[in-house]
Amino acid sequence: MWEGASTGERMMRWAARAEHLAGLPRRVVVVAVGAFAKVMTTVLNSTHVHNPETLIRLVRSRPSSVPLLTVSNHMSTLDDPLMWGFKGFPSMDAKLARWVLAAEDICFKNRILSYLFRLVTRGGGIYQEQMSEALDVLNGGGWLHTFPEGKVNQEDVPVRRLKWGTASLIVRAPVTPIVLPIFHSGFEKVMPEKACYGRRPPLPLCMKDIKIIIGEPIEFDLWSLRQTALTHSCEENLNNLGWPKTSPDGLNEAAQRWLFTSISDQIRTAMEKLRTFADASAATQE
Repeated sequence: MWEGASTGERMMRWAARAEHLAGLPRRVVVVAVGAFAKVMTTVLNSTHVHNPETLIRLVRSRPSSVPLLTVSNHMSTLDDPLMWGFKGFPSMDAKLARWVLAAEDICFKNRILSYLFRLVTRGGGIYQEQMSEALDVLNGGGWLHTFPEGKVNQEDVPVRRLKWGTASLIVRAPVTPIVLPIFHSGFEKVMPEKACYGRRPPLPLCMKDIKIIIGEPIEFDLWSLRQTALTHSCEENLNNLGWPKTSPDGLNEAAQRWLFTSISDQIRTAMEKLRTFADASAATQE
């Protein structure tokens, strides 16, 4: 696609810097995408949001040094930005806008897409170089959104086992982020994966019912989790996947795996409770 281009050139890291053209391109993209999300979510579709005030409060009023990490299930390629387009949410304010982890093979297919997505996204997997950029967002007290399931799943099934990337960010962040779980449904009807001859429709569909369930912040006792993880340090290491042999906490690979699994399971449990709540609410309304 870009023969001879390095990963750094493809990812256009310079476009993600705050000083790039004084931040004007990012502001323009955030306003345009935010307006699109508002129209799709509040005008062309019917959206119900549970507990929106918690998300709005954390986006607007949390301490400047405390990062926010929102996590949600992944129902379609339009989950972000549409999930932020509900009424009352500041989706067009670039100062409050989130960064989101994105798949390189979908969002960085050519130079134009790479540039546009670079203004609002971060990419990469656990301990990859791009993941460090996501960590930079948290280090600066910013807002990062992740889809810890790792890929789109449009089936009505329990939340799948989560990837460890989100857990690694929580552990590595100097200031433990506020972790807010979200579950949503309906976006799979707005952008179904197999609508037209087994492919996505050329344009988002309308007149669909969307539900967004926002939970309460998850608290992590990282000190206790790290101490427990140390007891797993003597376990036999599995195949290394590019991880450092030891972390800054002195945890070897086996201990890190236990720590990330424990945190991921806690997040998954919170997300699954929101899914169950959404199902129960839908059953009551019928």
